Amino acid sequence: MKFDAAIPPTSLQEIPQLAREAEEIGFDALWSPETQHDPFLPMALVAEHSQRLNFGTAVAIGFARSPATLAYTAWDLSQASGGRFILGLGTQVQAHIERRFGMSWPQSPIGKLRELIGAIRALWSTWQTGERLRFRGEYFNLSLMSPFFNPGPIEDPEIPIYIAGVNTGLCRLAGEMADGFHVHPFHSEGYLREVIRPAIAEGAARAGRNENDIKLAAPIMTAERHDMADFIRSQIAFYASTPSYRPVMAHHGWGEVADQLKELARSQQWGDMPNLIRDEMLDTFAVIGSEKELAAAIKARYSDLVDRVNLYQPFQPGVMGDFWRRMVKDMRGEP
Repeated sequence: MKFDAAIPPTSLQEIPQLAREAEEIGFDALWSPETQHDPFLPMALVAEHSQRLNFGTAVAIGFARSPATLAYTAWDLSQASGGRFILGLGTQVQAHIERRFGMSWPQSPIGKLRELIGAIRALWSTWQTGERLRFRGEYFNLSLMSPFFNPGPIEDPEIPIYIAGVNTGLCRLAGEMADGFHVHPFHSEGYLREVIRPAIAEGAARAGRNENDIKLAAPIMTAERHDMADFIRSQIAFYASTPSYRPVMAHHGWGEVADQLKELARSQQWGDMPNLIRDEMLDTFAVIGSEKELAAAIKARYSDLVDRVNLYQPFQPGVMGDFWRRMVKDMRGEP
C-alpha cells in the first residue's frame, strides 16, 4: 500500500519546496485538489522540482472543462515528468457546476463523464498514432485535429485516469473504464468493502476487465483521541449533510441523522452539526489513535481494501516534518 500526501491550498511560490521535501521524505505521490486554486498549475512545478514522485489531481472538476483542455494539459504534464502524472477527475455536484463554475449540469452525469473519458482518450490516441480524430457522443463530437494543433506523440502516452465518487454509479463506471478510483474522504471500511468495491467489480465484469487493475486511493480522516477530534467531527457532519452522500450514513443505519444534518446546514446552524457526530460515528469514519499507533491502525483497516492512502490533512514543508518521516517509515514497515 502506497503512502501519499495532499497539497494544501497555497500559493504557487510554495510548491517547489513542497515537492522537494515530499520527495525527500519519501512519499509515493502528491495529490492536488480543486478547492481554492487551479489544480493543474502546481503539477507543472511538481514535475520540475522532483525526479521520482508521482503526482496527480484529486480531483480536477471534469464538468468545468472541455475534453480537449483536459487532454492537452495532461499530455504536457506527462511529457514534462516522464510519465509520472495521473489525471484525476470528479463531477462535483449540480449546485457547484451551475452556480460556481457557470456550466450546465448534464441530464446524465455518469453518461457525460463516460463520454468525457472516451473523448480525452480519443484525442490522446490521435496525437500518438496520427490516426484521424473520430469521437461521437451525446455530449461531445470531435472530428477536427489539424497538424497545427496536434502536439504529436510522447514517450509516455498511457496516462492513468482516476475518477472520484461516492455512490455506486460512478464506482461501476470506474470499473468499466477508469484506471483508478479516488475514494471520498467520507467513507467507512464497511462502505468500502460492501458497496464501493463490489460496484467497481460489477463495472469491471461488464467490460471484461480485471477489477484488480483499478487502483483505489483513499484519503483517511484521523484523530489522536475522541476528545481531540472537533475538526474531524465537523468534517463528517459537513459531508453527511450533503444529500448525495446520505447513502454512506444510511448504510450504517444513520440516515435520520443525515437528514437532521441536512436541515441544520440548510438553516446555516453550522455550530450545532458536530454535536450529532457520536463517538461511534467517529470510530466508523475516522481512524483514532496516537501518532505511534496510527500507521498500524491504518494498515489494519485498509491493507486489503485500497492501493494507496493519504492522511486527510495537507502536507506543508517544514511543518510536522518528523511526524511525516515517521509515518512514511511506519507505513513501509521500516525501523
